[in-house]
Amino acid sequence: MTTQPQSPKARPEALAERVYQALKADIFAFRLMPGDRFSESEIAGRMAVSRTPVRQALFRLEREGFVEVWFRSGWQIKNFDFAWFESLYDLRTVLECEAVKRLCALPAPQCAALLSELNQFWCEAEALTEGLVVSQHDEAFHMTLVAAAGNPEMARIHAELTEKIRIIRRLDFTRDDRVWATYQEHAEILQAIFQQQTTEAQRILTEHIAVSKAEVRKITLHRLQQARLQLTE
Repeated sequence: MTTQPQSPKARPEALAERVYQALKADIFAFRLMPGDRFSESEIAGRMAVSRTPVRQALFRLEREGFVEVWFRSGWQIKNFDFAWFESLYDLRTVLECEAVKRLCALPAPQCAALLSELNQFWCEAEALTEGLVVSQHDEAFHMTLVAAAGNPEMARIHAELTEKIRIIRRLDFTRDDRVWATYQEHAEILQAIFQQQTTEAQRILTEHIAVSKAEVRKITLHRLQQARLQLTE
């Protein structure tokens, strides 16, 4: 019997990255819910890897605040710290308002060029209705505003906090009315920026973020379970 050549083994770093990305996707899609417990062996068996890359991935997720280890009891998806999420929303508002101020101070043609793709998507193209897809474009909208302002450190910090609030931010797009409102408010923000109306643009932006922040306060375990069903249908 001829023996088939063995394929090269994946590097431990690559395996850990794969496990990390898979677990994070499960957390963000609410396939793993806050409070869910599991062992390293369970994850290793499900992903057909050894426990070493699983442990590396879990420690990385622990540093990022998504999971916690229980002595002799395995791992648990952390329950939401709503005060922490609200503080991140406050920081997001500060950074994005500063970005809007800088964009409004640019020459109008330069500003229009920087935000042309956003204008095309949110103001000219046919509106999308799939909540998960719109949530991804919403995230890109706000990150583009900050990046276009021209300060790379502001953009880096904003990207990091965007990653942290993504899991809870997506819940704002499980309702059709919020999808529609996002289109309307984004168009109003862009219009105010293009007209260099700094105060008005900051007002609309602040209210836009405040609504999402208010939704954070309303989240219950029951709503999370409903969201899991909606996002995985």
